[in-house]
Amino acid sequence: MTDVTLDTAKEMIEAAEGEAAEIGVPMCIAVMDEGANLVAFHRMDGALLASVDIAQNKAYSSVSLKMDTETIHEVSQPGESLYGLGNTNDGRIITFGGGLPLEDESGDVVGGIGVSGGSAEEDIQVAQAGADAFERS
Repeated sequence: MTDVTLDTAKEMIEAAEGEAAEIGVPMCIAVMDEGANLVAFHRMDGALLASVDIAQNKAYSSVSLKMDTETIHEVSQPGESLYGLGNTNDGRIITFGGGLPLEDESGDVVGGIGVSGGSAEEDIQVAQAGADAFERS
């Protein structure tokens, strides 16, 4: 897949929502294109209100930095090369797991998915389900 279309984003959200339902955690799921434009957003019933912005900012972080938010966490710790990164971009950079870049066949970042509502590990698991759907499309 090379583009993050609305149809593709819907498939990703469906896969992510299914994973979230399976683990019993209501989530917010955001999908962005390569320009960090929101393509689709979904808030499951019962998802935390704060997760609306967090999910979108995880997708934004992954697209704009071309890395997953778990890696952003690692490189932004005190003493690391990007310490303080989370304080940039008007606070939109998220420094904990749940955001994944979406890559085309050649490895170029063409979008991102961000998930929020559970622990960082749960968010990563659900985001990966959505990213896997992108790879299959």
